[in-house]
Amino acid sequence: MIKTISKTLFILFLILVFIVIYLSVYGVKTKKFNKEIINNISNINKNIDLYLSDVNYLLNPFELNINITTENPKIILASNKLEIKKIKTNISLKSLFANNLLINNLKISTNEIKINDLISLLRSFQNTPQLFILDNIIKDGTMAADIQLNFDSKNKIKKDYSIKGFIKKVKFNFLKQYEINNLEFAFDISSDKYLLSQIETELNNIKLTSSSINIQKKNDSFFIEGNFFNSSENLKIQDLKPVTGNFFDSTDIEKLKFTSKNNFSFNVNKKLKLDNIKLKTDIDLKQAVINAKNLELKDYLPNFTNKIILENHKIKINYNKDNLTIDGDGNIFLTNEPEKLSYKIKKNVQNLLFSTIVNIKNTSFNINFLNYKKKKKHKSTISINGNLKKNGTLKFESISLKEKKNKILFENLELDKNFKIVDVSHVDIDYKNDKNLLNKLSLKKKNSNFILEGEHFDATQLINNSISHDENKKSPIFHKFNTKIDIKIKKTYINDVDYINNLSGYLNFKNNKINNLKLSSIFPNNKKINLTINTNEVLEKETKLFTDYPKPFIKRYEFIKGFEDGYLNFNSVKKGNITNSILTISNFKIQEVPILAKLLSLASLQGIADILTGEGIRFTDLELQFSKQKNLTRIEEMYAIGPAVSILMDGYIENKKLISLRGTLVPATTINKSIASIPLLGKILVGDKTGEGIFGVSFKIKGPPKDLTTSVNPIKTLTPRFITRTLEKIKNN
Repeated sequence: MIKTISKTLFILFLILVFIVIYLSVYGVKTKKFNKEIINNISNINKNIDLYLSDVNYLLNPFELNINITTENPKIILASNKLEIKKIKTNISLKSLFANNLLINNLKISTNEIKINDLISLLRSFQNTPQLFILDNIIKDGTMAADIQLNFDSKNKIKKDYSIKGFIKKVKFNFLKQYEINNLEFAFDISSDKYLLSQIETELNNIKLTSSSINIQKKNDSFFIEGNFFNSSENLKIQDLKPVTGNFFDSTDIEKLKFTSKNNFSFNVNKKLKLDNIKLKTDIDLKQAVINAKNLELKDYLPNFTNKIILENHKIKINYNKDNLTIDGDGNIFLTNEPEKLSYKIKKNVQNLLFSTIVNIKNTSFNINFLNYKKKKKHKSTISINGNLKKNGTLKFESISLKEKKNKILFENLELDKNFKIVDVSHVDIDYKNDKNLLNKLSLKKKNSNFILEGEHFDATQLINNSISHDENKKSPIFHKFNTKIDIKIKKTYINDVDYINNLSGYLNFKNNKINNLKLSSIFPNNKKINLTINTNEVLEKETKLFTDYPKPFIKRYEFIKGFEDGYLNFNSVKKGNITNSILTISNFKIQEVPILAKLLSLASLQGIADILTGEGIRFTDLELQFSKQKNLTRIEEMYAIGPAVSILMDGYIENKKLISLRGTLVPATTINKSIASIPLLGKILVGDKTGEGIFGVSFKIKGPPKDLTTSVNPIKTLTPRFITRTLEKIKNN
């Protein structure tokens, strides 16, 4: 009996072992527990509907649980259906026999599904802020994943979950600035870590790749670090705007082609605020074409192509919090010839420091106000060091130009945000200009004033600019310039040939304009020149110029030839934009004045015309009264008297548009005869001299400056005004 019982128990044991082995190796398929599993999933989340077919149960005797696997189940969340490849979970035997199934873990392997559907599933288990953000910014894309979730005794997901898989063709917008298309990558996500690898995407139409991006949760923020690369292609500057911000707003970039390697890290909080940003970038700039036609550089670069082209630049960028450094060098094209450019930029919260070196060989350029011309194939170097402050002030620590023995240096040149000069501490120039004239000057600041001194200076261009200067069109180059400049220059050229010695005096500036001036000098022939400007209390500016050697100033007017001798006095008073002036020249001779010679010839006064174009004709006095307002010059009266001929004229000149003059021209013999006929007074003034011929001619000159029309009419009677002015001049003489 005992033997039979023992044998029976042994057989039962073997059967049990066989069943355990079978269930452990092959398991069993059944739908018997489907309802309980579905109820348990529903207890975890009531929004999930789970549809199961046959479920395979595999016993794990060592851990006293059952591994449950189902193929191709259906999960419906709201109206979204998830294509699931496999679901695996573990249920403890104790909970099974107690009719209270407890899920230990859940493994889900998906087919390729819509990423938004998966995010919705994950949010149904644990609705974190990160999942909420992802659900809102992702617009499209698919993914496949292996998800492993572990549960506690209350069916709550533990923090040791794991999600691995890949993502394809994701599209989303971030912060309304970053548009990402065709994003693909592999991912490995755990509770506090996110690893992305094999990344390819298009950021604002820029193709990017990355080997890895790591995201790690730290307290209430995330630390993100990684790298990305872009390949060489033509880019549009508007696509870079989310990265560059407003940096290129004022720059018209027509073409941009570059590759870059970038390593970055930053923190981002729950409100998506970035902090502790670090960036290291290596850029290989193949080409950048900048439309620069608005820069108006033709005056400085005669062969300027209206474009600035950068080619083959190697650039390194480092950004750490608020500190940015940029180092680069390469070719720059301002014309059709390449030059070498290198630069360094350092930016912090307050300032932007920069230094630039341009080595120029193939390009010619001009500095017109200095009469400096750099010729092609002459090597020169321009070095610039400066600081752009937060308030918009631009300060150049130094600007230097070197070409052979030529040197130009500016130190501590400060400009406001409108590029007006605020201050400068030192200027040194030592060069030969395009006329081979030496310029050697030094401007030094002393307290709030300046000292300008030197050996040589060619002031020709400065004088030309002053004569043609239109204050209504050209804005001042200074910002609230109020200072005094003491001047002492040994030799100053006033044209290509003539110069003055020992120029000395001062200039006082007030609100960018000369308020007071006093300059004196002497010519090599010991003739003098003096210039003064004074501004009175009612803001009338009076200018006085005197010289007993006016020839160098008169000969700059090409229509007057052979001017000799004389004294020149010029007085003008300016108030507001109206200037009234009187110019007097005494005891001078003119060899050739084409317009005057033409008038004399037309009036059949050929003898005097021959003198005017030959030996010359002498005048005892010339007086010109005129006023100027904007572009209109009115000649109230121009009177010249001489032994051979006298002229009285008035009219107006509209700058570069129209000349309109009229007047009277009379031979001196006729004047004497006319005045002599005046009883008593005539005899006292001119005696008994008489002459022959007509009294004179009236004339008109009118038309554009290069196409003047001249007409004359003989006159029999002189006007009272002509006789009165003649009497005044004769009496004064």
